[in-house]
Amino acid sequence: MPFAAKSASNEQLNHERLTPLQRLFGSAQIFAFSLTFMSTWEGMCTNMWFALYNGGPQTFVWSLVIVYCGALCQSASLAEMASIQPIAGAQYHWTHHLAPVRWRRFITWMQGWLTWFGWISLEAGIINITAIILQSLVQLNNPDYVAERWHTTLFIFALLLVHGAMNVYAFWLIPWIELLAGIGHVCLFVVFVVVLVTLGPRHSARYIFLETSTSSGWDNSFISWNLGMLTCAWSFTGFDGALHMSEEVRKAKQAVPRAIFWTIALNGVFAYAMIIVILTVMGSIEDALDSDFPMIVILQEVTGSDKATTAMVCGLFCISFSVCLASIASVSRLTWAWARDKGLPTWFSVVDAKHHVPSRAIALCVVTVGLLALLNIGSTAAFGAIIALSSLALYFSYLIAISCMLMARFNRDDPVKLGGWNLGSYGPYINCFALVYTVWVMIFLPFPNTLPVDAVNMNYCGPIFGAVLIFALASWFLRAQKHWPGPNVEIVRLIIGQE
Repeated sequence: MPFAAKSASNEQLNHERLTPLQRLFGSAQIFAFSLTFMSTWEGMCTNMWFALYNGGPQTFVWSLVIVYCGALCQSASLAEMASIQPIAGAQYHWTHHLAPVRWRRFITWMQGWLTWFGWISLEAGIINITAIILQSLVQLNNPDYVAERWHTTLFIFALLLVHGAMNVYAFWLIPWIELLAGIGHVCLFVVFVVVLVTLGPRHSARYIFLETSTSSGWDNSFISWNLGMLTCAWSFTGFDGALHMSEEVRKAKQAVPRAIFWTIALNGVFAYAMIIVILTVMGSIEDALDSDFPMIVILQEVTGSDKATTAMVCGLFCISFSVCLASIASVSRLTWAWARDKGLPTWFSVVDAKHHVPSRAIALCVVTVGLLALLNIGSTAAFGAIIALSSLALYFSYLIAISCMLMARFNRDDPVKLGGWNLGSYGPYINCFALVYTVWVMIFLPFPNTLPVDAVNMNYCGPIFGAVLIFALASWFLRAQKHWPGPNVEIVRLIIGQE
């Protein structure tokens, strides 16, 4: 087929069968989407248990400094690539664009599957936290209520149905919901800080910055410290959420890179301030570790009121609810893009002509996470293993993309053409630091959090990640190596040309 005819055919396919998405997000809305999606100070409130379990206050307060610097460099590196190609596939598209020609298809295939599995796992983790907040509110206001694992699963099902329906039938509202959530994210931060600082007790600076405590069984303080750091690292994972919405953002080459970089820059400041406040007013570490949701214990002690505690935790729930909306939107766009490029069955690549959303991709994500939530009924360890996959898989996707970018910078034969948002001469140094940080965190992600290790507390992150790698490799050698052409270049040109 002549090139012109082939190009016209592909363009017709995109317009007729793959109905284009609508660019509903402006610069402020995608920034609010990204800012709320990360919700790092809220993450410090909901995930603080793990940092106190491994390392104590010192780990919590100092590890964030390292995580903040690393996440800034990661986000800057990915933002630079987003300025070149603002497209829903993000990491795997950039890998195909920047990787050496000889290995391009193989690396892209691996990148696509690892990114997709990582995002499904991340969505499961986000919806699980939201369900736990809701369940904790029920328990707070009904002392006789006994929380069961199957209750959590039912909460997850209900949230998935609501969020899935909103993403299909009322997606036009989501940019405005996320804008309001972004404003709420900032305002609620002020409320928490004022209430905690005004009413709470005071720990000394020595307690905040030097106190150590390890309840996990790890005698090696170095390993324990790095395991505690993963609390902060998890809260800074998934900043690529806004990247997968690129095809629905106006002036995406400028808006998306700015959104993800300044999201990390601002949220890091909020997160550090919240850690200082929490450690200043909290009671004993033992009391915090005795609760599944330590923030409720802290708020009860500070306010002396269950009603005030309920109101403040409801604020956290509202933010977490909007994060779930955003995460389903983001992972469904990645699913749709990966299906469009024939990584997943192309049946999931069709966009609903009436609602202008990839409804089949949304349904796949909702059903998949719902099925994974069934594991929680039988074993929290099994469901926790799936959730733990998110950080390792997504960090691996960052590692591949940033490595390809760094190699492309030094390719004298075909140097990479940077977009309007770029790191200039500092790019190689920032990319290198991002890679070092990414590898460092990946080393500790598979470590068990508790000693001695048994079937319940085992960290199954490594084995699950290995299983995903084996699946991707097997599918490559059995089918994709001979039959998969790689991402559709004509669709990429069409989308970039719309900018």
